[in-house]
Amino acid sequence: MSTDHAQRATRCLVAKVGLDGHDRGAHVIARAFRDAGFEVIYSGLHRAPEEIVQAAVQEDVDVLGISILSGAHNTLIPKVIEGLQSYDAFEDTLILVGGIIPEEDKPQLEEAGVDAIFGPGTSIEATVEFVREHAGSE
Repeated sequence: MSTDHAQRATRCLVAKVGLDGHDRGAHVIARAFRDAGFEVIYSGLHRAPEEIVQAAVQEDVDVLGISILSGAHNTLIPKVIEGLQSYDAFEDTLILVGGIIPEEDKPQLEEAGVDAIFGPGTSIEATVEFVREHAGSE
């Protein structure tokens, strides 16, 4: 039966990439996603792009939420996306970025394949609603 995917909870990987050691926001969003009924996997701190790709592929996630505050977003996030593409996992994965992303960097990230960027002050409800509306909608 093809209903397995429709009946299981939305699977989300909340990931911290690079040397960024600030994970409070990642924990807040992981808790909010759990409270919303999503299945959540948290990567832990200081993950290389390759580690995040491996976790996303192995866990068959619907959503990859990358939390980044280090300023290395233009380098690290495209590496994650390229890795997902190499495993043929990009098209089926909703890619979200949370953190402090300058306005001038957003078009480049969106062009690389990021579906949404959530900055400081974004409501938890808006983020959860975005996932509900867009995860697995293909």
